[in-house]
Amino acid sequence: MSDLREEVRAHYRDAAVQVLGGGSGSCCEPECCSGPEGSALYGIEERASLPDAAVLASLGCGNPTAVAELRAGETVLDLGSGGGIDVILSAKRVGPTGKALGLDMTDEMLDLARRNAAEAGTANVEFMKGYMEEVPLPDGSVDVVISNCVINLSVDKPKVFAEMHRVLRPGGRLGISDIVASDDLSPEERAERGSYAGCIAGALSFGEYDAELRRAGFDAIEVEPTHEVGDGIFGAIVRAARS
Repeated sequence: MSDLREEVRAHYRDAAVQVLGGGSGSCCEPECCSGPEGSALYGIEERASLPDAAVLASLGCGNPTAVAELRAGETVLDLGSGGGIDVILSAKRVGPTGKALGLDMTDEMLDLARRNAAEAGTANVEFMKGYMEEVPLPDGSVDVVISNCVINLSVDKPKVFAEMHRVLRPGGRLGISDIVASDDLSPEERAERGSYAGCIAGALSFGEYDAELRRAGFDAIEVEPTHEVGDGIFGAIVRAARS
């Protein structure tokens, strides 16, 4: 497990260094960053309001800030916040009475995210170093948890779902974009279609995603495909609530 985590960390560290040097980061898999018009994409106006480096470092597979339907005054946590694009957009949506938190395990991504937030003039943000399996926040401290093509990278997904449930307040909710596999694909078949750091080998199936969320205590669960990124592999939006 530690080897897989270090593989993922190295992949996204290199992407951050590339953007910090003036280049463009690379997606999980190139196809994962494209999709149909709608909630799976960032709108033109959203992109125009962001620093170029935040857009270049967008390595996700959707737009969780739209999936979560964020409201003014809420506290939002972005797991695997990367270059900060979803934290910055969340901060704008929740307004000055709300707060957007970003969690990432990669120092270079955190440096990039803080620089992007400062350039965007976003004051109601905070970035933390840590693992999504061990979120450094107290119980019941956030209203919404979002994530963009990151849950599939975890080596202990049940722990991630348990942590999301723990940090959410009663009545809190999830708004996630992720890569999800068809129920008829075995883990070995998923691995044949792409790497772990490429967001494919570690993808849960639709049924597994639903089952793990229920096991963690969530209800009102929706796991819906948005676009196909490979044979039996889909970009998807995930919604759930904590009672």
